[in-house]
Amino acid sequence: MLKEAAHRTVAMIATVAALTVALAATVRAADDATGNPLQAQIDHGKSTYASKCSHCHGPNMMNSGTITPDLRAFPDDKTRFVTTVKNGKNNKMPPWGDILSEDEIGDLWVFVSSRRKP
Repeated sequence: MLKEAAHRTVAMIATVAALTVALAATVRAADDATGNPLQAQIDHGKSTYASKCSHCHGPNMMNSGTITPDLRAFPDDKTRFVTTVKNGKNNKMPPWGDILSEDEIGDLWVFVSSRRKP
């Protein structure tokens, strides 16, 4: 009986995981179908930033009084940004390459770029 319940639980978790992935792909496709894929990337990046980055970098991309840089002044260098996010920096910023997907990192770049100071 316990074995059957465990199998049902595993099957249910696998189904929920598959549906979550499918839903995320559908949402991304629907956003891109609105005619403004750049805005969709900005929105996804903003959401990822809020949940993963803002606790150190601040809700407005700056966190005065800490060692984190003002991300609104980050250079227009996508390669540097992606490398920093994936690998971390100076043992102060942790690496996110195993946590964030390529799409999430790309969307973060689009969001940060959209907020750059002139």
